[in-house]
Amino acid sequence: MPTRIPASERTSQKLDELLRQGVADGDARAELLKLAVRKIVEEALEAEVADAVGRGYYENGAPPGAGYRNGYRRGRLATAEGPIEYGVPQVADRAEPFASRPRASLAGRTAELERLAVEMFARGLSTRDIEAAFRDASGASVLSRTAVSQVTERLWQEYEAFAGRDLSEFSVAYLFVDGVAERLHAGLPREAVLCAWGITDDGQKVLLHLAPGTKEDTASCTAFFEDLKRRGLADPLLVVTDGAPGLIRAVETCFPRALRQRCLVHRLRNLRSKAPESRWPEIALRARGCYEAASAALATVLRDDFVQTYERELPAVVQCFRDDFAACIAHLRFPLRHRRVVRTTNLLERLFLEERRRTKIIPNAFGERPVLKLMYAAVIRAAERWRGIAVGEFEQRQLRAIRDELGRAHAERVAPALTPRHTTPVRKLRADR
Repeated sequence: MPTRIPASERTSQKLDELLRQGVADGDARAELLKLAVRKIVEEALEAEVADAVGRGYYENGAPPGAGYRNGYRRGRLATAEGPIEYGVPQVADRAEPFASRPRASLAGRTAELERLAVEMFARGLSTRDIEAAFRDASGASVLSRTAVSQVTERLWQEYEAFAGRDLSEFSVAYLFVDGVAERLHAGLPREAVLCAWGITDDGQKVLLHLAPGTKEDTASCTAFFEDLKRRGLADPLLVVTDGAPGLIRAVETCFPRALRQRCLVHRLRNLRSKAPESRWPEIALRARGCYEAASAALATVLRDDFVQTYERELPAVVQCFRDDFAACIAHLRFPLRHRRVVRTTNLLERLFLEERRRTKIIPNAFGERPVLKLMYAAVIRAAERWRGIAVGEFEQRQLRAIRDELGRAHAERVAPALTPRHTTPVRKLRADR
């Protein structure tokens, strides 16, 4: 049995060992992904070398001038998953020096190279990393860092088109809004970047907007929503947010026909911060039972029982539980199959984690434009993998009924309090009567 094996086989052995151990935790899953990328790269490079020398790894009989394998050197690539090292096969004693054909085919500023550079940037590589990845056999980069910066400006053009597109084609049933703090300017505190996505009446998930909000105050959030409406977005049925006061006020002002759902993940975090650790499992169980009840009427009964149980012993917990309670159970008015999805902003939380994995690779990318460019690249590509939710004929009828009910309720709220009575004009008496 040969004592030397290809780098891709050694990587396969590490993959098998990791899979036998299990990949339950996040670090193991990240390592699994890195090994998988490494194996793909190594197999591609080894296949290229096999074609060049005219034989497989263990085969003899090289054609004259084809050269022979001369071990490996280590390649290194920085990605959003962390640095990935891989084996680069070397070829010696060739009539002509060996050059990687994939790199040679991308030599120069071709459209293929530019698209690849944009994708690499979007996946979390810095301009320095991309420059290093495109070095030719002589060590010279076929795409300079300045060229990479120019190429990735295409992302800004994509973002501007995204941020200004017509939204009237989307009939949104559920709208989700949250913000993530980013350092948009060097030396200044982090500022909020607001993100909105929705679920349409037919169950499709769509990313709607991404824009700086300075902070989650009423003025910034109102401007964010007004931009959505200016581009044709009609009032949704339900808007899901966290408990930021400015965001709540803006929702109630800009979407008067919509219900508001308080994110239950954020609400439970609020409750936990006020509860004794020893009592939290019991409190969490009862709070979830209330928030996830079969109906709003049952939730109200469970709320009263919760208050009666803890009011004297844990007044801070009860005050937090009572606060904005109607918004915590708004999802109970909607189809049963949708409730688990529409009661939290979890998808946005996962989206922000995906975005942070990319932006942390370029920690000094300050400025509103470069940060937004990278954020947009990360979130729009993550959104492409979203799957919709089931909306059958029964759910469609439910949503239409809710929309009609909310429309009537809004019309009643804005109707004049008193209807002016019709009066008959009084004819003036003639003065000379």
